Amino acid sequence: MEENKVPAEPSPAENQGKTHGIAEFLLNILRGAAIGIAFIIPGFSGGSVAAILGIYEKLVGSIADLFKHFKSSFAFLLPILIGLILGVAALIFPIQWGLEHYPIPTVSLFVGLAVGGLPSVIGKVKGKPKATHILACLIPLAFAAGLCFLPMANQPEGFLLDLDFGGYLLLVLIGAVGACALVVPGISGSMLLLIFGYYTPLVSLLTDHLLLGQDVGVSLLVFFSAGIGVLLGFFGISVLMKYLLKKFPRGTYFAILGFIVGSIPAVYASVIRETGTVPSDPWYFVAAAALLIVGMALSFALVLFARKRGTKKE
Repeated sequence: MEENKVPAEPSPAENQGKTHGIAEFLLNILRGAAIGIAFIIPGFSGGSVAAILGIYEKLVGSIADLFKHFKSSFAFLLPILIGLILGVAALIFPIQWGLEHYPIPTVSLFVGLAVGGLPSVIGKVKGKPKATHILACLIPLAFAAGLCFLPMANQPEGFLLDLDFGGYLLLVLIGAVGACALVVPGISGSMLLLIFGYYTPLVSLLTDHLLLGQDVGVSLLVFFSAGIGVLLGFFGISVLMKYLLKKFPRGTYFAILGFIVGSIPAVYASVIRETGTVPSDPWYFVAAAALLIVGMALSFALVLFARKRGTKKE
């Protein structure tokens, strides 16, 4: 008579691996939320956040290799996508309210997050730079800083509800450009949408129509068209960035650093340009400085946490 075999209990190492897997999944959801929030703020880039959080190379590599290594790429991208959607859905209203009533303190929090995370990017460019590296940093810096000074197109209110076939094709192109800016650090997709005159209409379509159940069919078609462009742009620029990071890693990170640093003054310039005024109340700037410091502390703490996790894995 055969003895009943008792299933072996998972070893401590297996349990630890599962715990780490769940923790990493949840952490990637938070990273995705941060990337999504960056897309809402004019002047900020999701790519900058990914670089600051130390996942940029893995992110563009997973997007570029999605069909080549589907299982591993999808496993990494899924929680980030979940977080991105949750971040946008949860904070689009409060952030829009903050940008409308207290724009400079609101963006100061996110500028602080960018500044506090710069050590993670600077760590990639240690050593004596070459002349080509300096140029690779300065040119993107000037481009990112000057982006907010480009003239902005004025689109009539509600024009997205009455597009023809050509308008939907243009929307695909706009989505592709916006996605490229989302992937490239320091180039803000929302800033480009502002320049093209699509940012406010798209946000209004989402908050004033789709989420309230008005003009649902047309709204879904608009976002579907833009989504097609986003997918095309995502894959195209991710393949390019993966190639650059593989062939010219140090020079590419110098360019990323330039893009991020150049985007910081562009954020404030774009906010002042949008509001048209600079408040004179000193407490307004005290609040902005306080939120800047809070953002720096949070981001720096996140960088240290990521480094510790990386050290433990090694």
